[in-house]
Amino acid sequence: MKWLLVAAAVAVSLVALATGEYALPISDLVAALAGRGTPATEFVVTGLRAPRVASGVLVGAAFGLSGALFQSLTRNPLGSPDFLGFTAGAATGGIVAVVRHGSPWAVAAGAVLGCVLTALAVQVLSRRGRRLVLVGVGVGALLSAANSYLLTQAGIWESASAAAWLTGSLSGRGWEQVIPLAAVLALLIPVCGVLSRPLRMMEMGDDAAKALGVPVEATRRWTVAAGVALVGAGTAAAGPVAFLALVAPHLARRITRAPGVTLTASALTGAVLLVAADVAAQRVIAPGQLPAGVMTAAIGGVYLAFLLRKDRR
Repeated sequence: MKWLLVAAAVAVSLVALATGEYALPISDLVAALAGRGTPATEFVVTGLRAPRVASGVLVGAAFGLSGALFQSLTRNPLGSPDFLGFTAGAATGGIVAVVRHGSPWAVAAGAVLGCVLTALAVQVLSRRGRRLVLVGVGVGALLSAANSYLLTQAGIWESASAAAWLTGSLSGRGWEQVIPLAAVLALLIPVCGVLSRPLRMMEMGDDAAKALGVPVEATRRWTVAAGVALVGAGTAAAGPVAFLALVAPHLARRITRAPGVTLTASALTGAVLLVAADVAAQRVIAPGQLPAGVMTAAIGGVYLAFLLRKDRR
């Protein structure tokens, strides 16, 4: 089933590259990707659309993978960065940078720093991992209130820029966002691969995992560090994309019919969801465009309602 997700990611990426105001037939798209297209076609494909699609794939993979890590660690279907407060922390750091007229690199650094500081606060307040979700919800609520206050105190232009960034968007993304995120994923994906086996054992409970020789505390620390780094990097590249980290692991588990959280499938599902949401966002009110985060929030809200209804049953 993972190969099906790979095929879906390739297919939706090709659709994103070929469609738009300047539609391209498959032959022209292939020629442009191979470097044999016309200057106009190559500019549209490799200069405008390819960085946007690559950003969608990498950001979606980062959020999907982080959601899978936290859901496995907390053994909670709501254990995602959205509910743990990490996304709100990254948003706070980004807003502060925007309000202070920071450069795109300053906004990215602020998002990463805000995410890291929030994770440290949640870890301390939750007594080293206990009641992580409950504490995260409270911290996230406080940070959301702080974000609203910052927006009201900023100037009109800074407030508008920060509000646009908060929705999460792939518009205007270039290779300068793709390359750092690709480097972060290249470092963290092997770490997640090493963590996958002990995390699966920890889903049976800490005592059972310790009996099987799993270093529980070290695994928990490395998992939180990897998950926070993924959230921070994804937010720095595209803004706080809502609900993607929550929905992707659930859909991946349903598609693969795996008993636990699957990291690879979650990353692929996140990539497919974000690129598909971006394509849909460009078509809903065409010729205008919606931010991709609006579409993922709509999908996530519907899925959360479904999840809560199912749990009540």
